[in-house]
Amino acid sequence: MHAHETTTDGGGSPTASARDWWEQRYAERDGIWSGRVNAVLADVAGVLPVGRALDLGCGEGSDVVWLAEQGWDALGVDLSVTAIERGSRASVSSGVEERTAFVAADLATWETAARFDLVTASFLQSWPVEIPRAEILHRATGFVAVGGYLLVTAHAAPPHDDLPAEMREYRFPTPDEDLTALQLDGSWDVVAAELRPRTATTPDGDPHEVLDSVVLVRRAR
Repeated sequence: MHAHETTTDGGGSPTASARDWWEQRYAERDGIWSGRVNAVLADVAGVLPVGRALDLGCGEGSDVVWLAEQGWDALGVDLSVTAIERGSRASVSSGVEERTAFVAADLATWETAARFDLVTASFLQSWPVEIPRAEILHRATGFVAVGGYLLVTAHAAPPHDDLPAEMREYRFPTPDEDLTALQLDGSWDVVAAELRPRTATTPDGDPHEVLDSVVLVRRAR
């Protein structure tokens, strides 16, 4: 589907402060995420026919790379240029660059004429610097092809106990709140809107329990 590419939206977006914060966050070290596919995405996409996928807030590209490895043509979009560059390198290292593309852009304004069989937003949560998340989720419905799926996975509770002080007041979304943010009309089916517990691993390798909010909807017609 995609030629391998890295582009940017020009940097003049209303979320410039969020972009700056995330660039600083990614500058802390190489690879701030695990590099593994998100478990909910693997469960959902693993039983779908492969097609065209869009990952909103793709970070360093682990989900995009995993989707391409399963045979999907996958596009990742993220606010951070640094994250996008890392995703591009990861796709080359994994040998799936012909099935991937990456775009650095503000999801509140980014547009594409393409439509996708699977649109996913995994942990699209920016704290302490907020993004217009509800607006982005609503816009995501417009990228889904007829018969396609939209998957929204979010932290429903603090992912670990040692959150920095500026993040402790963050209000985690519920499945119902994310479903409301989508503003679905009668052309959609709700497949799931639920809380799912999951065992994760700390940076020190210790297991701990986390809680995910999962919303999966399908554009039926």
